[in-house]
Amino acid sequence: MDNFNPVIVAFVCNWCSYSGADKAGGQKLDYPANVKLIRVMCSGRVDPQFVMQAFREGADGVMVLGCHPGDCHYRSGNIKTLRRFALFEKMLAQLGIESGRFKLDWVAAGESKRFQEVATQMTETVKKLGSLSIRGYVESEAA
Repeated sequence: MDNFNPVIVAFVCNWCSYSGADKAGGQKLDYPANVKLIRVMCSGRVDPQFVMQAFREGADGVMVLGCHPGDCHYRSGNIKTLRRFALFEKMLAQLGIESGRFKLDWVAAGESKRFQEVATQMTETVKKLGSLSIRGYVESEAA
């Protein structure tokens, strides 16, 4: 299992989390290269269907990273995200997708070190879980 290199998709908000990731790169803070960033204007715009699509298309883990609650560029987008994904996590469990494969977290623009820690922790967690083995089941449920 040591050779397993999981695919992690990270939906990052433009105003905070993406900036934190960008600064992590600028400061040469190492974070796993298997974390693929998808920049969105706000975490509130990330539909749970996007997360399911990422799993169907080969992601072993998915993160949604936004501004800290109370700091949203669009006022309450991250609060909407918090509510939406609390319910979504229960649905993932019913589909047989382990809770460690999905992460909702907050990373501010100046928190490059925090981005590094979150990305590294997610990668380590998914490495322990192994490859997502129910991909066929997830695809059949979506049809």
